[in-house]
Amino acid sequence: MIFAVLIIGAYLLGSIPFGLIIAGAHGKNLRSIGSGNIGATNLSRALGRKWATFCFALDVTKGLVPTLAATFALSSPPRTTELFLALAVGCAAVSGHIFPVYIKFRGGKGVATSFGVAMGLWPYYTICALFAIVVWVVVTLVWRYISLASIAASIAFPVLLILAIILTPGWSLANLWPLLIAATAIPLMVIVRHRENIKRLMAGTESRILKGKSKTCHDY
Repeated sequence: MIFAVLIIGAYLLGSIPFGLIIAGAHGKNLRSIGSGNIGATNLSRALGRKWATFCFALDVTKGLVPTLAATFALSSPPRTTELFLALAVGCAAVSGHIFPVYIKFRGGKGVATSFGVAMGLWPYYTICALFAIVVWVVVTLVWRYISLASIAASIAFPVLLILAIILTPGWSLANLWPLLIAATAIPLMVIVRHRENIKRLMAGTESRILKGKSKTCHDY
């Protein structure tokens, strides 16, 4: 019953379109700006870095809070069924962001909320998430593509989890295999949501972030 409530609550919380709300409060329709996406990256084009950072933090919180609540409900060590239930809570939050009930199921790409889920499932996902964010930062700084950085971090996450299971004493694939399944499924969902970005990356027309005061081609 506790996990059922958490799953429903996670979806409803994940469905809150903070990007649209923030843009609307400033008299702007985020759907008609830049890529039309409701996430922090597109919000930065409308309102700048400060509000984009605030939106990113809120979207992370949508995944972090319900997953932390589910983590507290786990026994020690967690049973396989409990891990599945905790992961269901996290997936519900990400699904809410991608398919939000409040705005006709047309949501964002789920990167920030997925990061919040990963940070909330301590310690199994949290450590891997911190390394994945390093991958994100490095790719962003080198190539200046937010979409490419998000895809790279998503791909790195399950690889990092496999390494953590192999190298960490007391961690066993026999017990933690549900985590590996979800660590693969959520990034796949994120990558699918970036399919248009992948097409633009391959065509060389994807938007880059600003570097200094210079503007790049096709930057919004």
